[in-house]
Amino acid sequence: MAQNCESQEYRESSHAGTWYPGTRQELSEKIETFMKNARVRVHGEIYGLISPHAGYVYSGAVAAFAYKSVKGQKFDDVIVIGPSHRHGFYGASVDTMAGRSTPLGRVDFDRELARVLINTHKNISYDPAAHWEEHSVEIQIPFLQTALGEFKAVEIVMGTQDYATCEILCDAIVNATKGRKVLIVASSDLSHYHPHTEAEKMDNLIVEAVARYDPELLYNRLSKDSCEACGGGPIITTMLVTKKLGATQAKPIMYATSGNTSGDYSQVVGYLAAVFYRGEEMEVGVGLGFTDEEKAKLKEIAQKSIEAAVKGKKLPEYKKISGKLREQYGIFVTLNKHGNLRGCIGRIIGDQPVFLSCQQMAKAAALEDPRFHPVTEKELPDLEIEVSILTPLERVKDFNDIVIGRDGLVIRKGYHQGLLLPQVAAEYGWNVEQFLEETCHKAGLPTDAYKSKDAEIYKFSAEVF
Repeated sequence: MAQNCESQEYRESSHAGTWYPGTRQELSEKIETFMKNARVRVHGEIYGLISPHAGYVYSGAVAAFAYKSVKGQKFDDVIVIGPSHRHGFYGASVDTMAGRSTPLGRVDFDRELARVLINTHKNISYDPAAHWEEHSVEIQIPFLQTALGEFKAVEIVMGTQDYATCEILCDAIVNATKGRKVLIVASSDLSHYHPHTEAEKMDNLIVEAVARYDPELLYNRLSKDSCEACGGGPIITTMLVTKKLGATQAKPIMYATSGNTSGDYSQVVGYLAAVFYRGEEMEVGVGLGFTDEEKAKLKEIAQKSIEAAVKGKKLPEYKKISGKLREQYGIFVTLNKHGNLRGCIGRIIGDQPVFLSCQQMAKAAALEDPRFHPVTEKELPDLEIEVSILTPLERVKDFNDIVIGRDGLVIRKGYHQGLLLPQVAAEYGWNVEQFLEETCHKAGLPTDAYKSKDAEIYKFSAEVF
């Protein structure tokens, strides 16, 4: 029977030493490694996350993308919502213990907020059995401790995940947190134990619904069994809450399956990291005088060239091309899939009409980027194309002349060369020093190589669309 009582005890971590490392040093090193390898592009105020909840060996690298996006930020409360795996009950249960203990230390629960939530609706209560050894909420806490340091938490376990329960829980959270800065974390894995290709197809339906920031679409797809998520309710609730709190955009930032780690693609589990935020638009690059029609034409050329190349067909020919599309510019074509880089190739020097370079670079981005396997035909509908038309290179004499958002950078030193486009520094929120260091890293050089006398630093800008 559900209870509404409080304990002075801290909930011990049931899965430390099994699902994730059981000692402070090993756990800290593991998470820091995951975080270091996660590269995240979110520009704006973050209200919510989606993070997977499998063992760290399988899903930790994906979870790190979500938590890297909030690293070092401060929140009044962090509300973690997960599904119940072990106990069946109706509604949602809010933990009322004193807090949680992990190998990284103790986290206090915001018991006042928990009481307010419990008193909001009859379907929100405290059911001790719902929290007993429930890994979906526990496994998020060490990542939060690493990313945020000190914070107060509220752990919620959902027994039922129908839309009505999601709405009840959403309204309770929104009303109870007025005037506070809160982070909502949805704990969920995606499809379970399907072949990798089938899993990706199912999971893409969830990723798309999240990217469209459409909780009703997601619920309808889950209800029809066209896709799977053990934490569908937590995801939908988080989408509903963050929208009401002020978030305007949703961004899937990493997707993978257990097969990417285990090498066994016969039966995999899908993992997603996503961010809900209020976007802050930042002017990137410069205008070079291309009309909207010319920009649309270049994107069309890129898209059709990619489709032809991936299908093994001849690239389309364009004879009636005029205006600036026949002028000579450097160009980069960038491909993204579900918010993740899928390929980027370009040429710095403009030595032929830009529409021809666009064709060639689009094909190369899809098939020849050495960091990725070639784009497949089934991926074509999921690709997002970005075109960057470059200005000529200009030697940097004073680092103070570099402007984040306007300038891209090139470094040349010996046989090494690296280039980063203007939008990269803006999307990652780097300062000039970090931009220079990351350009060195791109070139395969030490991060301080830009200080060397024999290092050549160039800047350029671009019209990005």
